[in-house]
Amino acid sequence: MARSSLTLALVQQSDQGNTAANLDDCEAAIRAASIRGCSLVLLQELHNGPYFCQTEDPSLFDMAESIPGPTTERLSSLARELELVIVGSLFERRAPGLYHNTAVVLDADGSLAGIYRKMHIPDDPGYYEKFYFTPGDLGFNPVDTAVGRLGVLICWDQWFPEAARSMALAGAQILLYPSAIGWNPDDTTEEQQRQLQAWETIQRAHAIANGLPVGACNRVGYEADPSGVTSGARFWGSSFVCGPQGEIIAQADDQSPKLLVAEVDLGRTEQVRRVWPFLRDRRIDAYGDLNQRYRD
Repeated sequence: MARSSLTLALVQQSDQGNTAANLDDCEAAIRAASIRGCSLVLLQELHNGPYFCQTEDPSLFDMAESIPGPTTERLSSLARELELVIVGSLFERRAPGLYHNTAVVLDADGSLAGIYRKMHIPDDPGYYEKFYFTPGDLGFNPVDTAVGRLGVLICWDQWFPEAARSMALAGAQILLYPSAIGWNPDDTTEEQQRQLQAWETIQRAHAIANGLPVGACNRVGYEADPSGVTSGARFWGSSFVCGPQGEIIAQADDQSPKLLVAEVDLGRTEQVRRVWPFLRDRRIDAYGDLNQRYRD
């Protein structure tokens, strides 16, 4: 039976240099979250290694793994032992030549409750994800777990209100965003702050527009561009949890790893939506143009 509240942990990490060390770091954080009474743990995007999409390198496809596979087996064992729900983020090898950026949800009994394949795939300087990832084909479907119905989306998805709305319309009780986003070190301080504020604002807006709590877990720390073409990326951390009116419940800083723990009242959605009835007042008869790329 779904809970009306939960204790959520976000694991903001820096790359430890190899898969084994990163997974050890994940496990240590998950165990610490369990000790603190957490029933749900959200890991950051592609937590097993560096953010490898800064460059296009065919050899990096060797990092991908199947689902189920080694990482899901390890997370499953932890979820079952600690009786909590874990949301991980993997480079999925679906078939030869077919790869996805995929979130996995391990339920409190260790079962694979569901997966979500990233729908929006960026292709920007330092974020060459279209080289590696096929767009998701599972749609925007929440995953039912022991702690509730989770609307899991991934990084670039967090900029699209349609994705959050679709999850809300399918009954998601909370929106979760594993992320890997950071600054170009060559940008000015002013530009960096504009980007960070935009990232936080858009996700808080999703919370408000849908009357749902949001958890955004981002990586932190500097990672060099392996090609040497750019100045690399400094991931800005700042992981946060906000409530259904966009209010910040807990937030990490932009400098260091952090196990961020927050109490989330899922029951507030009902009360907030009664006084801010956005779903009631939607003009679903007038939104047909949203299915067009652009209105010329």
